[in-house]
Formats: sequence, structure tokens, C-alpha cells
Amino acid sequence: MTLQDQTQTLGESTYEQLRRMIVSGELSAGTRLQEKPFADRLGVSRTPVREAIARLVSEGLVTRAQGGVPVVNKISISEIIEILHVRRLLECETARQAASVHVPVEAILSLRARTEQLLQRGRSSISEHADLDEEFHTTIARIAGSKLLADLVQNLKQKTRIFDKGFIPDRFEPGLNEHIEILDAILARDPARAEAGMRRHLDNVRESILASIHRLY
Repeated sequence: MTLQDQTQTLGESTYEQLRRMIVSGELSAGTRLQEKPFADRLGVSRTPVREAIARLVSEGLVTRAQGGVPVVNKISISEIIEILHVRRLLECETARQAASVHVPVEAILSLRARTEQLLQRGRSSISEHADLDEEFHTTIARIAGSKLLADLVQNLKQKTRIFDKGFIPDRFEPGLNEHIEILDAILARDPARAEAGMRRHLDNVRESILASIHRLY
């Protein structure tokens, strides 16, 4: 591996670690992302931290406060409602499309098996649950045939994940069961069932997140 490759790998790793901390809720809204403390915490120099913060700012996960200090972004209630509405429009269609094309069966079965395992265990870490949830939604978008759509879904999910801190306990079992129902519809190549399943799932997600918002505010 060349020095350039090592630098790129370190930069990507630093970005992923910071992003994961934000998405999981480990770094709450308003947390200041000062370069030196996070460089020390992650065991890297300040350069990859600076570059990671710049990427997170461009994605909307981090914003610049007064004086240019980067802080974890806080999404307004109106914005979260808008994001959930857009997700519903996009992802119901991706579920329908995914059930209409040639499905990579092994990938879907693998995702289904891991979902079942998580469900049977009855508990998971915030990051484990968040990772599988994100993989579920982005995988379906990719199967539908659009990398751009998959990227959009992933970005929108990251923003909602910040607000609900990656895990609403009451949604653990119902959410995983809804995922399995949608995956089964895709495997059965039943577009109407897949679309309806995704619509129910996202409606339930919306209700849970809004309930969480009202409890906090």
C-alpha cells in the first residue's frame, strides 16, 4: 500500500468513525467537534479529522456555529417531517421496483437471515441495529437499479437517525418484522405487496419518531 493509499484509508476511517458517533447518537446535537480532542480520541492527526468534518458539513450532519466552530447539527421538527415525507415517496417506489426486477436472491436471503438473527436475540447495540437498518433501505434502493437513489435514501436516513438517536426501543421488534415482510414480498416478486409493506413500515417509523420528538420537546 502506498503512502497515498494509507492516507486515503485513514481519512475514510476517521470520517466513518465520526459519522457513526453522530448517527448513533453518541455525539448529540450541539456537540462541538474540535479537531485536537477528536484527533487524540481517535488516535490520528488533525488533518483527517479536519477533512472528515468538512465532509460531514457538506452532508448536513454538521454545521458551523458562530465563529466557524463545527457542531453536530440539530434538525428542526418541520425538517424531520419533510424528510420523512420524501422518504415515503422515494422508498415506496424503490420497494415496488425492487420486486419488479431480477432480484439478487443470495443478497436478500443474507439480509433476511441477519434480520432474523437480530430479532431472535432480542437485543442489539445501537450501532448494530442502525447499521442493519441502513443496509436494508439502501440495499432495496440499489436493487431497484439506482445508485443515486440509494445515496439519497442513505443521506435522508442519516438525518432521521440523528434525531431518533439510532434506536427507538418500542420499534425494535415491529420494525424488524416489517423488514422481513418487505424482503419476502421482494423475493416473491410481488410489487404491490412490497410497496404496501414499505408504506406501512415508513408510516410506523414516522409515528414513532414524532412521538419521540413530542416526548423530548
